[in-house]
Amino acid sequence: MAFLNENYLKLRAGYLFPEIGRRVTAFCNSNPEAAKRLIRCGIGDVTEPLPDSVRSAMHAAIDEMGRRESFRGYGPEQGYEFLRHAIAENDYRAHGLDVADDEIFVSDGSKCDCGNILDILGSQNRIAVMDPVYPVYVDTNVMAGHTGQADDSGAFSGLLYLPCTESNGFVADVPAEKADVVYLCFPNNPTGSVATRAQLEAWVAYALKHRSLLLFDAAYEAYIHDPAIPHSIYEIPGARECAIEFRSFSKNGGFTGTRCAFTVVPKSLMATTSTGEQLPLHPLWNRRMSTKFNGVSYVVQKGAEALYSAQGKQEVRALIEHYMGNAAVLREAALAAGLKVWGGTNAPYLWVKTPAQTTSWQMFDRMLQEANVVITPGSGFGSAGEGYFRISAFNSRANVEEVGRRIQAIRW
Repeated sequence: MAFLNENYLKLRAGYLFPEIGRRVTAFCNSNPEAAKRLIRCGIGDVTEPLPDSVRSAMHAAIDEMGRRESFRGYGPEQGYEFLRHAIAENDYRAHGLDVADDEIFVSDGSKCDCGNILDILGSQNRIAVMDPVYPVYVDTNVMAGHTGQADDSGAFSGLLYLPCTESNGFVADVPAEKADVVYLCFPNNPTGSVATRAQLEAWVAYALKHRSLLLFDAAYEAYIHDPAIPHSIYEIPGARECAIEFRSFSKNGGFTGTRCAFTVVPKSLMATTSTGEQLPLHPLWNRRMSTKFNGVSYVVQKGAEALYSAQGKQEVRALIEHYMGNAAVLREAALAAGLKVWGGTNAPYLWVKTPAQTTSWQMFDRMLQEANVVITPGSGFGSAGEGYFRISAFNSRANVEEVGRRIQAIRW
């Protein structure tokens, strides 16, 4: 007899984005003409083509794979040295941050790493998440058995929820109680908020005091325009002793379908055994990658390396400027329509308050039916997201301008 992992049965109503897809499909099947006008501003998927430098590098890598003398089979599970060096040198050491090449682990996505990191952490940890929250942080902990059941609001017992509200600028305050593992995401998905240096210093001080681990998701750091806002948790003194950082090429280089990301695990980072012994996490993550992962393909890693070339950096800047230009158009349109808006200045997401007496899913349905625009309901990100919705700036400029017109045409 085979027994299933009953923790999966705790999950409610399916993952947020499949539920959005189900509703959109039902709408399109019932309204074929309106479906032709549909514009998707929900899921954070990029729309612009891969940069020229990336495509050229990948074409060259494909040619290498076609010659016996340059063909490559299995690569290192942790990533090829050429890419690990480019990441450490450009994203960290060039900014005065002490990160070694072998502290970089190349993977197929930050979403995967945020869940897989639980493989090397104990089940007795108390987990803290921001609310609203990227659903992957919660659902992977549910799957791993780190929670109890969900209540009527969708909150799972056993998790410590850190409210992110208008009053704190959608940046979670350091809690009075102890958490062993804390997920932080800045620039934030879904709210578009950013944490100041002082706020991150408070989190690092908290983690050092309690011997907690910060899981810092910096997938959107390339969108930070404010020079006062840190791009990496390692800009904060002491963070190498308490933080793992996740980054991705999906949103800066357009790799959502190409799949390449990386995780930084400092060698100085420790965790505690049940007997109180302090041991490093770096060799455990290295073992996990070696055992459960066969590495990102050589062709993809050569494409990622090209993003660090002079041409690649220029192309990344152009992509960021395009999407942030979209965000500015959407922000202006939402404000002109009388809606209250956050985000869209250091992140490609806008966090918008729904009109009075309108729930997040009611807003989703209204935007779908009246404007033929797909947005993301805030309640899908947690109970504190109720009464808000997220608009993604990942789209063509023509589509975004049309969305802006449709938003302003609705009678709010």
